[in-house]
Amino acid sequence: MPLRPIDAVFVHSKQRLYVVYYRGELWQLPRMKIDDRSWQNRRPYKDDSSSLYLSIHQAISDPVLAQKLRTLDLPVAIRGSTLPRFEAWWEAHGFKWLKDRLLAGESPLAAQQTTASAKVLNAQPNSVINHQTNSYAEKDNEERVSIPSADTDIFAHMLAELTDEVLEQKF
Repeated sequence: MPLRPIDAVFVHSKQRLYVVYYRGELWQLPRMKIDDRSWQNRRPYKDDSSSLYLSIHQAISDPVLAQKLRTLDLPVAIRGSTLPRFEAWWEAHGFKWLKDRLLAGESPLAAQQTTASAKVLNAQPNSVINHQTNSYAEKDNEERVSIPSADTDIFAHMLAELTDEVLEQKF
């Protein structure tokens, strides 16, 4: 049974490489970097899957690849688990966990969580990022105009697509 709509990043600790669980299939990336170029050079993972551990970092920083892979901000309790344990958890609890997050109005997307964390950090009065932003704004001495971020639109589309898939599933 494919575990759609899940995408997850795994690490092979001995070979030091990333393996992406992409909608039910395992894909090996050619190096320890998760970006669109690595994804384009992926190949099917054929080795022992018991050596794969769920990466604690599911957010993908490459904006192009983040649009292709919908990795989720998975619960802390399963981070670092083996592939078989992850699959068992997802089969037993994953869709309910995902559906509950979506119905609560929370985004389960890992990339969106990273963006939200950056916004929270920027909003903190003593943060380095906020200080630098304010310094540049003062130097320019121009009125600040709020422009919607392209990231927000991308994540909104991804979240809507994911919500449609999940909420139409029969449990």
